[in-house]
Amino acid sequence: MIELIAEYWKPFLFSDGETLTGLAMTLWLLVASIAMGFFLSLPLAIMRTSRWALVRWPVQLFTYVFRGTPLYIQLLICYSGIYGIAAVRSQPLLEAFFRDAMNCTLLAFTLNTCAYTVEIFAGAIRSIPYGEIEAAHAYGLSGWRLYLQLILPSALRRALPYYSNEVILMLHATSVPDILKIARDANAATFMTFQAFGIAGLLYLALSFGLVWAFRIAEKRWLSFLGPAH
Repeated sequence: MIELIAEYWKPFLFSDGETLTGLAMTLWLLVASIAMGFFLSLPLAIMRTSRWALVRWPVQLFTYVFRGTPLYIQLLICYSGIYGIAAVRSQPLLEAFFRDAMNCTLLAFTLNTCAYTVEIFAGAIRSIPYGEIEAAHAYGLSGWRLYLQLILPSALRRALPYYSNEVILMLHATSVPDILKIARDANAATFMTFQAFGIAGLLYLALSFGLVWAFRIAEKRWLSFLGPAH
């Protein structure tokens, strides 16, 4: 165990000498995909709750497809499938983008988490009591000001417990290209199966507990208004 840690602690934590690996790659993929998925999901969640079917249905189809298919299949389609299209390879920018495995991984992760986040935020928007919206109208809020100053802030606070689950799931999804890969390499080189995968499990457990702790603090601060009055 000590020998394994002494030899593989750098790849497990941040680098193999040339590229990011292990924990550093996990955090980079998680933060980048969650951040892009979050900002993409905000306008899509508003569209998802629209009264107009032509606005709502395309977003509903997007979330249905990405929530109804495995992330691994989405990764294969983004990397192998799209790059195999002649029209994509004929465009220099698209060809350069889809030739890079990391770009394809980040794209698949972003679209996947965006689809789930859209449904989470859309559900939170629907759960806002109509009395709050009526009160905002009484203060003269409407249109985009109503969304920016009332609906979105209230929905994001209400969505925190559910969104935290999505972040944890995305953390586990990053096991394909980073910490788990290092554990497989260490196991293949040393045959210390329990130790190699045990270290990987402990790293994911520590990250998961850290995220749960951070979200619990956020919920205690921003969801206190939903608690019983004292």
